[in-house]
Amino acid sequence: MAATSAKESLIALLRGVEKFNTEVFPEKQNLFEGLAEGQSPSTLFIACADSRVNPTLITQTDPGNLFVLRNIGNIVPAYGEMLGGVSSAIEYAVQALGVSNIIVCGHSNCGAMMGLLDPDPSKLDKMPTVKSWLRNAEAAKAVIGALNSTDVGPAAVRSLAEQNVLLQISHLRTHPSVAAALAQNKLILQGWFYDIGTGEVMVLDEQSRKTISIDEAIDHLEQSKTAA
Repeated sequence: MAATSAKESLIALLRGVEKFNTEVFPEKQNLFEGLAEGQSPSTLFIACADSRVNPTLITQTDPGNLFVLRNIGNIVPAYGEMLGGVSSAIEYAVQALGVSNIIVCGHSNCGAMMGLLDPDPSKLDKMPTVKSWLRNAEAAKAVIGALNSTDVGPAAVRSLAEQNVLLQISHLRTHPSVAAALAQNKLILQGWFYDIGTGEVMVLDEQSRKTISIDEAIDHLEQSKTAA
């Protein structure tokens, strides 16, 4: 049964490719022909690898607008901690592509945050790499205080996910390419929280460590643009 299910899901993916080739691509052929020559995305979008989070759908952007970096828990290790795929993607996005924005987006019902709140040794011990990776979010757990397993619920997971976004933004500032771009006022960092069930996206204000609405975030940016 498992093999049959796997084959069915793979066939569904291939059917999707057929539809893309015959229906979707022809409608946006000019866009793709332009992208074939290169990319110039405006934004590095750092999101969780969770299958329910779709950055281009949430932002309503076309291919070529977002340089997407995804991993478990939308984590950005501080520079030098775990040099590898995450740090190289950040460096490439900022220095080679010249992105002007970096978004770190957390989300509701995040399995990584639930695992951090209430570690289950029987599960995490079987995933040593995940266990090690989540250490990069430990400081966020300290911010919201020590929680017992009985405290683990949607509100606690959301609170941790929000504080984790703010923590990862602070980690971003330790990356040389990011620090240099910020010093030259060439880059804006912003944290988001996406509620899967309602579709709501909130922006995390670094100073107050609270969420604000999209409209409020736009107003703040418009005011700062006028002041500049």
